[in-house]
Amino acid sequence: MSAVNIGKTSVELTVRHPARTTPLDEMPTEKSKRIVLAAPRGYCAGVDRAVIAVEKAIEQYGSPIYVRKQIVHNIEVVSSLEERGAIFVDEVDEVPEGSHLVFSAHGVSPKVKSDAAAKNLMAIDATCPLVTKVHREAERFSRQDYHILLVGHEGHEEVEGTMGHAPENTTLIHDPDAADTVEVPESEKMIWLSQTTLSVDETMETVRRLRLRFPHLQDPPSDDICYATQNRQVAIKKIAPECDLVLVVGSSNSSNSVRLVEVALETGAKAAYRIDYSSEIKQEWLEGVSTIGLSSGASVPEYLVDEVLSDLRHAGFGHVDTVTTATEDLMFSLPKELRSDDRALGGRKS
Repeated sequence: MSAVNIGKTSVELTVRHPARTTPLDEMPTEKSKRIVLAAPRGYCAGVDRAVIAVEKAIEQYGSPIYVRKQIVHNIEVVSSLEERGAIFVDEVDEVPEGSHLVFSAHGVSPKVKSDAAAKNLMAIDATCPLVTKVHREAERFSRQDYHILLVGHEGHEEVEGTMGHAPENTTLIHDPDAADTVEVPESEKMIWLSQTTLSVDETMETVRRLRLRFPHLQDPPSDDICYATQNRQVAIKKIAPECDLVLVVGSSNSSNSVRLVEVALETGAKAAYRIDYSSEIKQEWLEGVSTIGLSSGASVPEYLVDEVLSDLRHAGFGHVDTVTTATEDLMFSLPKELRSDDRALGGRKS
């Protein structure tokens, strides 16, 4: 069993993933070996809140508790919640009438909420409050007859949810190149919003190129890319130039984890890989490597990082330096249906 700290709560989880069967070999290098551990990393306040929401729902209402989509984009977290009694579904129509349903941290459109109400489902909204902020912006600017240019990845659940709040007034811009060719309705009032988990640099490049075509494009009243995404990217930028190899723990459908790998390569890392588990580290990645950078996406429990540190220790990487670029202490209240008191939960201090 591994203890996972969630806010002020310690939860025991069974490590169910395949462990490394053959230890990593220690390979000769010209310099002394070390790991540079990025901080902040791992769970953000929104993820913390969403995971606790599912756990509390199971505790309060009993299993099964249905969850639309993955509660957060991490295979380990989803597997652990399935073992506790969560059932993950793609759409509301898969949920039996009258059941309890949790909306994921990535948010949903108004139609999804109305579909749930039509089936008499008790809906528990675990949408990250920072995503909800973008939803409110989309609604407000749509009412004010703005055309919204939403910077985000097509097919991502957060993007689908945000577009659902202003479907007639929103155009998706999926990358900087799309900014050069996208066709949008003529409008004197235009504003851009963004998915919360994007690369800061790529988003600003997209906006720069949009503004070349639409000089009257307005900025949102506040930054949409979440604090945790930005903080983890800043930390990666700090350590990447000195690293022969950067490892990012996170799942392939985790936008912020994938962005961390890209940012590491863009800012000087000689090589960078995303892994779900330490057992995925390949021996050949360590050839000629003396400095390894290590971080994790915002939906990754810390014990997965600990396993990487343990396996790399066998390969001679016993010295660990932590580089801290920010301190996070933000916490979010649980959804109202699950509050037994006024405690604010959701945010691992680092």
